[in-house]
Amino acid sequence: MDFQLVSDFGPKGDQEQAIAKLVKSIKAGNRHQTLRGVTGSGKTFTMANIIEEIQKPTLIMSHNKTLAAQLYSEFKAFFPNNAVEYFVSYFDYYQPEAYIPRSDTYIEKDSSINEEIERLRLSTMGSLITREDTIVVASVSCIYGLGNPQDYKDMMFGVSQGEELGRDEFLTELVNLLFERNDISFQRGNFRVRGDVVEVRPAYLEETAIRIEFFGDEVDRISSIDTMSGQMIEEMTHYVFYPAKQFVSSKEKLKSAMVAIRQELDDRIAWFEKNGKLIEAQRIRMRTEYDLEMMQEMGFCQGIENYSRHITGRNPGDRPYTLLDFFPDDYLLLADESHATLPQVRGMFEGDKSRKSVLVDHGFRLPSAMDNRPLRFDEYMKMTKRRLYVSATPGPFEIVNSRADNTTFIPIKSRKEDDFDPTFFKRLTIQASGSTEDLEDFDVSRSGGQLIVEQIIRPTGLLDPILTMRPLKAQIDETIEFCQQRVEKNERVLITTLTKKTAEDLTEYLQGVDLKVRYIHSDVDAIERVEILRALRAAEFDILVGINLLREGLDLPEVSLVCILDADKEGFLRNETSLIQTAGRAARHVHGECVLFCDTVTDSIQCLLDVTEYRRGVQQEYNEKHGITPRSVKRAVQKSLHDREVTSQTGQALNSSLVAEDEMVFNAVEVIREMEEEMQKASAKLEFEKAAHLRDQIKELKKRAGIEQPKPKSRGPVTLKLAKKRGKGQ
Repeated sequence: MDFQLVSDFGPKGDQEQAIAKLVKSIKAGNRHQTLRGVTGSGKTFTMANIIEEIQKPTLIMSHNKTLAAQLYSEFKAFFPNNAVEYFVSYFDYYQPEAYIPRSDTYIEKDSSINEEIERLRLSTMGSLITREDTIVVASVSCIYGLGNPQDYKDMMFGVSQGEELGRDEFLTELVNLLFERNDISFQRGNFRVRGDVVEVRPAYLEETAIRIEFFGDEVDRISSIDTMSGQMIEEMTHYVFYPAKQFVSSKEKLKSAMVAIRQELDDRIAWFEKNGKLIEAQRIRMRTEYDLEMMQEMGFCQGIENYSRHITGRNPGDRPYTLLDFFPDDYLLLADESHATLPQVRGMFEGDKSRKSVLVDHGFRLPSAMDNRPLRFDEYMKMTKRRLYVSATPGPFEIVNSRADNTTFIPIKSRKEDDFDPTFFKRLTIQASGSTEDLEDFDVSRSGGQLIVEQIIRPTGLLDPILTMRPLKAQIDETIEFCQQRVEKNERVLITTLTKKTAEDLTEYLQGVDLKVRYIHSDVDAIERVEILRALRAAEFDILVGINLLREGLDLPEVSLVCILDADKEGFLRNETSLIQTAGRAARHVHGECVLFCDTVTDSIQCLLDVTEYRRGVQQEYNEKHGITPRSVKRAVQKSLHDREVTSQTGQALNSSLVAEDEMVFNAVEVIREMEEEMQKASAKLEFEKAAHLRDQIKELKKRAGIEQPKPKSRGPVTLKLAKKRGKGQ
């Protein structure tokens, strides 16, 4: 089926010209193009129109789960007749396996898998293999190791009505696809048998199961049924079953892999013993033999992904198979908030490598575990042929490559560590064609037809905030005066500082002059940060002080004033990108204003002034031409995560954020059961903050009620052995 965009409205403002230019560039074969769109200009709708025009399978990457969930919902609404899938990490909680040598502490992998997200991941893999009209919204999880798509295809098993197929033969095929028999609890990935009727619940379907009815050695009828009522939904003539797990392989490949793993184990033990590392040799022997026994008996083991190089038949150092391998060669990549997404992709490999190197060196994993890794950035770029970077403040990588030759990409290296500030291009170096040259010598005429397209018209008519510069000398006193003026109008204020200590001290000082103010920074719990932002919008307080208030997705329509203290202190928090993003927090209010306290006009401040003046001029001209009156963005305040109440046996309502006072007696088991159900529902709706908040409260309730927490599953005797402390003489 073709991609069909369904919407009650069409492109407005400068969306139409942006769509036309970008589609032309992509169809011309250019590999890099950038959409520089201001907040509120409808970048998501532009992306949807581009997908409809290009008519190719599309991967939309976001740098966090919450924004990915938002994009997933929007694109499902835009493309109701196509396969819109969601692929993010399926862990609600994840503690990676690690070892700390200085304290001889081994941390076993511990995780809580979200079954709904696992279903969506399996659905994604199935759609990419069987459909051409697939849009996948993914996080950086898509660059991590996954099974071989060819193995996944080879293991798919189809049945047809009237086909000659025995019941026992069909059950054997289901087991090969890693389905488990369970005649009592009919969960995803299970099947149950009732005489000549087999009911299978595929892991990728939501509330649907498949019923296969046999007549002798013939498939008599195939139908889909509702898992709750058992009622038939529809009758089918054919159905294809996908594997029930993401990491699958044929029996032949698994046997060959076990031989290779055994050989690597023998070599590793010999190396440890030769170098006098007897404890490490014992560790690796016990762990690997336990895993091999599980693979022999069950066809699977915990942490089987660490043996993926052997199972997929790759050579040492070869890149892993990832979700990108499930796409055809001509797919389209849309990198949303690219200035944050691409650096995240760039940083994944080294972090994973440093952790696993320690595990390998100390005998917890075989060296082949190093090949179970995320893609390196150069591998990621080679696997993405046509890319569109979308951001209000694209980074230097996007800007340079969108103006560069279209046959390759140019990785940017900074002379200052982690300095990716577009205003300092002359300090950056570009590695191209095997040579290094300064950016000031870079010839932008080699554009190859590629371009950066601006989209700065907001349909609401809102202009960029007014910029005001004030001297540093009296910045605190003037900030108080500005805040009081906004509070009188029932408007909100953001204040940014340079350090956590300053944020806390300023909050205390402002509270001393009768202002309702709170602070937020990285030491504040993630769930509490969500609550603070909700409370600001709900007018529970008026002023928020923070360090880095430019986070993507920070949508606060009630904020009319942003005060940037020490704006002339050049650095990460006061570069061009940071200033533009921070000032943009006031761009959703008709009275938006940004005050910069500075004694000198830095290059970054000047860039902000120029960009804002240009954008305001374009928007003002458009408003006058079309008779548009700017209006503030209106959006409902989200419900508090603390709103859920639990009830004691005496009928007294207890706010769940307080959990329970010690002297209060209530049915903790029943409350915990209800909260766990609500947590699962929140996860299914992709409301991750709410789910995490409920998870933490469940833990606290169990602790106070004296209910024992479930222990992580043992990985065999090796767990006890590794936990022991080294003694003298060992």
